[in-house]
Amino acid sequence: MEETNSEISTVEAGSTLLLVDDDGPFVRRLGRAMESRGFTVDIAETVAEGLAKASATPPDYAVIDMRLGDGNGLDVIEAIRKVREDTRMIVLTGYGNIATAVNAVKLGAVDYLAKPADADEIFAALTRKPGERVESGVSRALRRPGPSARTPR
Repeated sequence: MEETNSEISTVEAGSTLLLVDDDGPFVRRLGRAMESRGFTVDIAETVAEGLAKASATPPDYAVIDMRLGDGNGLDVIEAIRKVREDTRMIVLTGYGNIATAVNAVKLGAVDYLAKPADADEIFAALTRKPGERVESGVSRALRRPGPSARTPR
């Protein structure tokens, strides 16, 4: 059984977060989780809505889905970067590949996470210091010795 930390990390009061994802239930759940960590959250469910919100009020942080019903989340990253260079952005996607991840980072994303990513992974990616690595559940599981990891006697 994995240990859970009952203390939730938070950000500096007043930090704004734009969430752009067309999965309504997911983005609302994530929004509530990020509010509990101190963010002031704004939600957009389309590229057009994300572009409008980003230009009206450029956020401190952004979490953007790659594929949206009306276009590509990279357009939102590019638009945010044009109006605010210090926004920390991550990309979420269920359709990941190396070329897309590289492109997202070139446009200004600080990380690229495959769905399903939980609120803890997303928060860690948004708030990590430069040079720190975010450890995924998969890499933790690979390190945990199990019955098959034992050497025969």
